[in-house]
Amino acid sequence: MEPRIASLLPCATEMVALVGAQDLLVGVSHECDYPPSVTQLPKLTRTRVHHPGKGADIDREVRRLLEQALAVFEVDTEALAAARPTVVLTQDLCEVCAVSKAAVERAAREVLGTQAHIVSMSPMRLGEVWQAVRAVGAAVGRAAEGEAAAGALEARVQALAQRVAQASGARTKPRVLTVEWLAPTMIGGTWMPELVELAGGIAVAATAGEYAPTLTSAELARVEVDCVLIKPCGFTLEHTLADFAAVEELLRSVRVAPEAVWIADGNAYFNRPGPRLVESLEILCAIVHPHDFEDLRRKHAASVLDLATARRIASPRT
Repeated sequence: MEPRIASLLPCATEMVALVGAQDLLVGVSHECDYPPSVTQLPKLTRTRVHHPGKGADIDREVRRLLEQALAVFEVDTEALAAARPTVVLTQDLCEVCAVSKAAVERAAREVLGTQAHIVSMSPMRLGEVWQAVRAVGAAVGRAAEGEAAAGALEARVQALAQRVAQASGARTKPRVLTVEWLAPTMIGGTWMPELVELAGGIAVAATAGEYAPTLTSAELARVEVDCVLIKPCGFTLEHTLADFAAVEELLRSVRVAPEAVWIADGNAYFNRPGPRLVESLEILCAIVHPHDFEDLRRKHAASVLDLATARRIASPRT
């Protein structure tokens, strides 16, 4: 019998689709948006944060909820009961990014009893993301497809790394700062330093496999930087442009040439530990080596902007 899959994590939903099991989904989280067709499925989670436009406001609201011992996200138990999943995909990585594993387990016990198999993931490194693809494939009855998909993702990453090595040669590696949140300023950790290094750069102010560090303005001013990528977690390009005053505030503290600053879609790319981390690497290659990867710059033109273009688009709103 085919499983009935509930995915409470956007990257897990992408993995389910990747291994050919999208038609087995009976519900997803309120944040799942890719592939676009999954937005039509029942929503099994909700948020207590009403997403104001500014990142600083979101940060304050999240901190207020945590101080009150309230979860940022919660499971819709009625919707979960109606969906009747036999496999539930969740996470144990970030309590402010998705519903927690503990909350999922409580809800599952309450409305599903022992009928559902809960699969949790918490990847911190690229290799662990590819292993999660394999684990999801196995959990939904697509083990062979999961193995093949993970292998294909790994092969694409290696092909890009080889192309970078051939293009950059003996050139000095640029020091790359990736920004995961604007106010306060958080630097991309976990798998981001690995992506930067694969793209031929040196990741600054963060360590692979560790959570995102928070830097003050004074600390930012002391960092040597050749390239900056701004991609706030959960923010589309449109959302970041609407909060562009925070971008300008950040850049007042960073010593970098304006032409070396880029703004990217942080909702679709970089911050989800899923298949599109390969596309995220392509974007990094295009901005770290703009003259060597013009094809990738064109491919992702809708998802990344140079600072001058971003300022021009954002200026009527500020």
